[in-house]
Amino acid sequence: DRERERETDTDMVLVERPMAVTARYLIYFQYCGTSYSGVMKTPSHQPVAGVQNHLEAALQRLRPDNEVTVSISSRTDAGVHAHCNAAHFDLRRKNGKEPFPEELLVSGLNFHLQPEPISILKAFRVSDTFHARFGARSRTYTYRLVTGCAHRSHLPVFERNLCWPVSSRPLNTDAMREAACLLLGTHDFSTFRSLNSETPFKSPLKTLLQADLTPGTSIATQQTHHSHLEFLDLTFRSPSFLYKQVRRMTGALVAVGQGRLTLRHIAELLESRDSRAYPGSLIAPPAGLFLNTVEYDENDLRVKDDITG
Repeated sequence: DRERERETDTDMVLVERPMAVTARYLIYFQYCGTSYSGVMKTPSHQPVAGVQNHLEAALQRLRPDNEVTVSISSRTDAGVHAHCNAAHFDLRRKNGKEPFPEELLVSGLNFHLQPEPISILKAFRVSDTFHARFGARSRTYTYRLVTGCAHRSHLPVFERNLCWPVSSRPLNTDAMREAACLLLGTHDFSTFRSLNSETPFKSPLKTLLQADLTPGTSIATQQTHHSHLEFLDLTFRSPSFLYKQVRRMTGALVAVGQGRLTLRHIAELLESRDSRAYPGSLIAPPAGLFLNTVEYDENDLRVKDDITG
């Protein structure tokens, strides 16, 4: 009888153990992309890892009860940086523990990401139907240009790999702004995309909501020895972009500023709808390109009743 009571007591303990809760989180994160293969995960045998590799490694160091896979919102190539990218993942703690509070999750991940130049900015608990990539309303990229020198070796040390030195002389910024206006709106941007394995499956129709050229600033706060340098920012916003679309648009607009292309050339490139029509020598290098923001509907970032109980 006593043995049966012990078995019954054990069964009761097992039944009363709290159920493990799988929580979905959205994180905003930034990184310096110079030393990575890009933001996406790479196989373990490759010598250079992606930012995603480090994010998932940091998450596993939190000792979750599940293997965590990060879904990235916006893909960036090797050498491209992000002031703010986004991603979501599902996380379940061991022994039925409550999900991590957002602030604790941020501090824990940043601790385990050291010494990588990657930082978690903020975390949100979101619905299990939320998707960081497909739920984004828009992405904004900025390309940093600099005139007054024609080679990166002439830049301040702190600016190398963070901007593109395009010319020792000033650019025709008025012509560049006129050319940028031609790209606004909904177009077939086939000419302004590079080909990859996803090309046959993606529509070339994109809507460019913003294409601005504005004065920029140097990251190096003291410019005593480099006061002749002029920084410019090219900013593009769209719900989504094609592969290398921003770098191709940037290269074409810089060529206009240098007098190598005219407004008519930009219109013809857009009209040709052929990736092969784009002069390969014009594409802007990855250094200088930053993903600035990924925007979502505020309602998607509010904690729902069905995940708080």
